Amino acid sequence: MEQVLNFIDGQITESHSGRTAPVYNPATGEQSREVVLSSADEVRGAIAAAQKAFPRWAGTSPLRRARILFKFKALLEENMDELARLISNEHGKVYSDAVGELTRGLEVVEFACGIPHLLKGEHSLNVGTGVDSHSLMQPLGVCAGISPFNFPAMVPMWMFPVSIACGNTFVMKPSEKDPSASVRLAQLLKEAGLPDGVFNVVHGDKEAVDVLLTDYRIQAVSFVGSTPIAEYIYSTASSHGKRCQALGGAKNHAVIMPDADLDLAANALMGAAFGAAGERCMAISVAVAVGDEVADRLIAKLKPQVEALRVGPGVVEGQENDMGPLVSAVHRDKVVGYIDQGEAEGAELVVDGRGLRVAGHEAGYFVGGTLFDRVTPEMTIYKEEIFGPVLAVVRVPDYASALELVNSHEYGNGTAIFTRDGHAGRQFSQDVLAGMVGVNVPIPVPMAFHSFGGWKRSIFGPLNVHGPDGVRFYTRMKTVTSRWPSEPQQGAEFSMPTMK
Repeated sequence: MEQVLNFIDGQITESHSGRTAPVYNPATGEQSREVVLSSADEVRGAIAAAQKAFPRWAGTSPLRRARILFKFKALLEENMDELARLISNEHGKVYSDAVGELTRGLEVVEFACGIPHLLKGEHSLNVGTGVDSHSLMQPLGVCAGISPFNFPAMVPMWMFPVSIACGNTFVMKPSEKDPSASVRLAQLLKEAGLPDGVFNVVHGDKEAVDVLLTDYRIQAVSFVGSTPIAEYIYSTASSHGKRCQALGGAKNHAVIMPDADLDLAANALMGAAFGAAGERCMAISVAVAVGDEVADRLIAKLKPQVEALRVGPGVVEGQENDMGPLVSAVHRDKVVGYIDQGEAEGAELVVDGRGLRVAGHEAGYFVGGTLFDRVTPEMTIYKEEIFGPVLAVVRVPDYASALELVNSHEYGNGTAIFTRDGHAGRQFSQDVLAGMVGVNVPIPVPMAFHSFGGWKRSIFGPLNVHGPDGVRFYTRMKTVTSRWPSEPQQGAEFSMPTMK
């Protein structure tokens, strides 16, 4: 059985932990390879390699770092097909979605290529007579990233390109469900000229994670995953003196106003709710229909589209499927359990995705598109993040009720409003308690030169990922105040130099 191994100090590295985990092809249910689960000592070895490489890399000019990232960008583009197929075969998402994931990650690499400009500090002349001040943005040291299964390439690329561009070294711990993409990215970075030890990949479970959270050499930790784990990551890393940005769960609402273009809204909801089989933190899982008439018309438009979804393997010859399988049998069963519970709690099941069987892939982890109507805020399928192809329609009487519904939820990652009224769109953007807002845009993921992050229990830590926040997170500011007197100072000086 092929093993997915660690990448430490520029080399594929065997593990001696004696522990592995299976990696499956979700479309077939068959094990395709196994991934090593690193011991604590092996993780510390990766940290040691990164620590050793840090002084030289931090001393490398930002321009030279950028040139390596430019080469990495070109290699990503050359190897896009191979990477997309690797992602699809381990995660299950359809090929075009895997390409889209890589493209969004590539945008962060492009942003990081501008690091010579992004690291420019500030300068103030004559803050006092003959006294100048300037700021420096300096790297932290060894940083770590812990990424989820749903974006095995994009989320790591939210983290390490900005970090290494800023002069840090990095240890990546990808999900053990689809670990191969991170190793391939590490190989491409080396091919681009990145020095050994600057970027390392270690595989593992909680044993590996806890080393990253507690080892004194790790200066900062980036995480994306569920809220309970994000809270643990943030509290543990912070208590050990580390910077931490921990992005958690979501329950993203789309408000459908009475004046909305319902064809636009319905089509947008299809992609936002069922793309990537709903396994993304920016998926729209709740449609808030303002008024029963809007809800009835929306359901009438959604139902045939959900029933017509093409569900099957992520990589096929000919016409591509709309939706692939879920990542694992355990997660499939969890999603089916939510559908069971929604029905038991009284939601109206309009389209039932349970029991879907794909010809030739009967052992795959498939769940069909599922649509609920008349969902209420007390129901489990409304309160909790399902992370599957399940869309819930909630009916409210007016805009104020819709806004209150969104704002009262514990999560605040992303949201959207569909309306033709510019004032309503502007007011919603101002008043809603969420970090990312779309107006007639279902998934308002910002471009790489802006920062990505939610509010409330969707994030722990003050700084978001990539964009300006990413640069701030991976650097620390140092301010230098200097004076170069032309004559020797006469006597002791007790006043602030800026007082003169």
